[in-house]
Amino acid sequence: MVTKAGEFNLISDVDGILVGNSEDKLDTTGVTVVLPRMRCVASVDIRGGAPGTRETDTLKPENAVNRIDAIVLSGGSVFGLEASSSVTSWLKKRKRGLSVRGNIIPIVPSAIIFDFPINQNRNWDDNNPFINLGNEACEKASRKFELGNIGAGIGATAGRLKGGLGSASYVNESGWQVGALSVVNPYGDVVIPGSDKFWASQVEFSDEFGGFGSANISQNQIEYDLSSALGGNTTISVVATNVILSKSEALRLAIMCQDGIGKAIRPAHSPYDGDTVFVISTGLLKVSEKPEIVLSKLGNLAADCVARSIARGVYYAESLNGYNSYRDFHKI
Repeated sequence: MVTKAGEFNLISDVDGILVGNSEDKLDTTGVTVVLPRMRCVASVDIRGGAPGTRETDTLKPENAVNRIDAIVLSGGSVFGLEASSSVTSWLKKRKRGLSVRGNIIPIVPSAIIFDFPINQNRNWDDNNPFINLGNEACEKASRKFELGNIGAGIGATAGRLKGGLGSASYVNESGWQVGALSVVNPYGDVVIPGSDKFWASQVEFSDEFGGFGSANISQNQIEYDLSSALGGNTTISVVATNVILSKSEALRLAIMCQDGIGKAIRPAHSPYDGDTVFVISTGLLKVSEKPEIVLSKLGNLAADCVARSIARGVYYAESLNGYNSYRDFHKI
């Protein structure tokens, strides 16, 4: 079966998925909204030791709500959760959400990154920019969007490098579509120590983040420089597919996709990170194979998409506020 990157090599190669981004360049923070055209089955898996989330309990298989209307990824730490309220209001005005006794209740799970190291001069005692940023991101939602210093990735850092927003996709001749979107802001390294090679290079597709290959690790490179500790941490990924999934199957796929973070970042899921993977299914494609086989194949593709999206987020980021981009740091 021939598998290739989608038309844009973005999560929006999954039919029905739109992405909107907005930034406050003065405060160096932003919001990314995954905005499906239809209500979608969804679940989430959280592996980091310091998560910041909203409405993720609704995504547990044992809980009642089965479909979501949007997923919000935001900078700004706890302040960034305010973006979810504005996205919820935006959806309500358009009568998009769960109908409950005549009321429309949008379901908008969300997660945030800690991006304060990029800008130490924010003053959000009474006001923060996220109400406006959430609305703006929804208004800008489209199939095509930039990578790197965009949306929730504008304030992201990746160790000593500038982090960012990344995305990647796979499609095959049977009609399967799977894509990943990641806000890359990890405690760990995305590059093999002592080299300019990405950890994710083993799954790189068509030189999508430089085609620089991989590298071996020597004994004196095993001890990573992890002096950042608390301060720019957490990678958040959203995986979308057109394959029909139940809520329990979406959870299993999210668990498998955490391996994509492990392929692209070392260490991953640390006590300092809030690593979170959302999975959404548009349910537009019915696959006749056994569910266990479908999940196994889909999980492999999706985990690789997550790893690729992480590397692409760093590769396309630009130097900002003292954090060198990958290409500037390695003079590529």
